[in-house]
Amino acid sequence: MIRTALIVAGGKGLRMGSELPKQFLLMAAKPVLMHTLEAFHRYDEAMQLIVVLPREQQSYWKQLCSDYHFTLNHLIADGGETRFHSVQNGLMLVQEPGLVAVHDGVRPFVSQEVIARCYEAAETQLAAIPVIDVFETVRHLTPQGSETVNRDDYKLVQTPQVFEVGLLKNAYSQAYSTHFTDDASVVEALGVSITLVEGNRENIKITTPFDLKVGSALLACLI
Repeated sequence: MIRTALIVAGGKGLRMGSELPKQFLLMAAKPVLMHTLEAFHRYDEAMQLIVVLPREQQSYWKQLCSDYHFTLNHLIADGGETRFHSVQNGLMLVQEPGLVAVHDGVRPFVSQEVIARCYEAAETQLAAIPVIDVFETVRHLTPQGSETVNRDDYKLVQTPQVFEVGLLKNAYSQAYSTHFTDDASVVEALGVSITLVEGNRENIKITTPFDLKVGSALLACLI
């Protein structure tokens, strides 16, 4: 069965306060996106890697690969107007039959165990996503103000979200909706159940200067 990782990297770096897109920012002397691709390559060296990037960023990425001697084999797909459309474009390059993971390009700290759990669950359940517990108190906004809710009833969702390829392609043939907040929500719109697996708390999304500092500290611990 063919395993593919579709790495979506369309960030513009606005919350980072940088003109450089966040996936290209350096962390431990290497662009964040390279760390992310390496995580999947370590899991399965035979895996097909696809990076989805806005067309205007692709030449810069190729230059980075040359500058940093980054030689992991990967395909590049054009980013779309939204994340939904970016995944649609990337799926055109995904081979069937098989399993495909959709992963945020700025989540370089996904563990090998989490990647494995997601693929293994999707092999039998068709759709699997990693989640972690909510550790903070959660309040629900109401017309009257707000109220505390039981945090045990909620999970925080991460990526990679892994699906049987045919199922995900079918899901992404639907018309775009603003209710689609991740790939699981697109698949759920077909009436398909999503299997939850345990994620890893270090699997943070690098979107702010604080995240970049945390990520650099995490890398220092891992080296």
